[in-house]
Amino acid sequence: MNASPNGIKAFLFDLDGTLVDSAPDLVASLNQVRADNGLAPLPIEKVRHGASRGAPGLLQAGMPETDAATFEQWRLALMDHYGSGGFLKTTFYPGMLELLDTLDARGIPWGIVTNKIEALTHAFLAQRGMADRPASVVCGDTLAQSKPHPAPVQLACRQMAVDPADVLFVGDDRRDIEAGAAAGTRTAAVLYGYGSWELVGSLVEESLLVHDPADLFDWVP
Repeated sequence: MNASPNGIKAFLFDLDGTLVDSAPDLVASLNQVRADNGLAPLPIEKVRHGASRGAPGLLQAGMPETDAATFEQWRLALMDHYGSGGFLKTTFYPGMLELLDTLDARGIPWGIVTNKIEALTHAFLAQRGMADRPASVVCGDTLAQSKPHPAPVQLACRQMAVDPADVLFVGDDRRDIEAGAAAGTRTAAVLYGYGSWELVGSLVEESLLVHDPADLFDWVP
């Protein structure tokens, strides 16, 4: 297995806000929950930041405060609408598919570590004809722990048979950087994603700063 000049032999990616822009589909589902509760739709830019935290984050960003039972009803309704929507508005960020194609062509393993649940993650990958391409897919319910715990990243590294020190974990949320650092990987902080407003200061001082997917090509062996 070749290594880049920076010692990187494999890549791990967060999914939402890093590989793909799923906010259009997620916010559409949020707005359906709002409509069901007599509320007007919200523009995507107002709540896009909540997409990095999945359904709970979107509901916290786009719904009024409520009791725990009602919040859970809203969460289930949002997830049901989102899961049945076909991911039709979700797109890979410009340059990401080219990056993945380059990794595949050079025999560089790559994987996904996401807090999205397995059912939704695998359904999306299958819909895009990518089910067999990642060397590892670790989701929010694969293990008892999810990011920022390092266990999902550690599992992905084992599945790719690469030492964490030789892996670049790319993510747009502070939980990605914390999980990667705790697992012993190199980290890349995505500044075009949903959680970029948190990726500042000491949290990312040891990370590669990614303003565009093209920045990652320099790290490809």
